[in-house]
Amino acid sequence: MKAFNPENGLLTDPDEVPAERESLLQLFMGAIGRFKNPANHREVNIANPAEAVEMLQLAGLLMRLASARGTSRRGRES
Repeated sequence: MKAFNPENGLLTDPDEVPAERESLLQLFMGAIGRFKNPANHREVNIANPAEAVEMLQLAGLLMRLASARGTSRRGRES
């Protein structure tokens, strides 16, 4: 939550409108709450291979978004 804080997060793009910055924070929070946290607390069985692929695709998108924001932020601080 700190990294994507809409006001001052290190991975927040200040050029985006506030609602989109908030939405990105919520997207990350939802993905972690739904897909990462359960596996930390119990065994999660994914019976449908297509669902597993879609989860990996979402994780890949989130990683690309985070990486792009980290790269663009570093470019502005130079």
